[in-house]
Amino acid sequence: MMGGLDSGLLTRSNVNPETGLATDYLNHFNEAIMLLEMMAMAPDCIEDFLDWKPMNYVEHFTESSYTHRDVAIAAYDAAHPIARISLDQLTERMTGVLVFTRDAMRAGLSPETAVSLAERVAAALKPLVARAGAIINGTATNDDENAALAPQAAVDALMAG
Repeated sequence: MMGGLDSGLLTRSNVNPETGLATDYLNHFNEAIMLLEMMAMAPDCIEDFLDWKPMNYVEHFTESSYTHRDVAIAAYDAAHPIARISLDQLTERMTGVLVFTRDAMRAGLSPETAVSLAERVAAALKPLVARAGAIINGTATNDDENAALAPQAAVDALMAG
């Protein structure tokens, strides 16, 4: 039992009983990535992306209609500290990239530049979401976690390219 939570309840709630984290949180980022990818074919998706709201783990579950959100939040509070901190640091960086992208698009980029930025950001975020999933699932290696804590290189590459 983690933090008084039954591992069976955690499993039924799609919370990893070892880490105390739920992959449902990654839907928040996958939605933004999907909107960015769709922008080339459906430019009006930019409006949906501009409406994307940054949310941390607890905010995501608090505002969601996820059936087991109370279990997910309680498990997060009792989660393995290294996993929780690693996930939080990685998702804060992903959020920063998305907020920067959103703000740049609000500043009136040309449609071509907005699509190019959207494609580059989506491509850069996908491996970071995969690393976040590995952290949540307890399968991240030390190399994965070290890389997850340093996605600044991806941000730098986006800004340089």
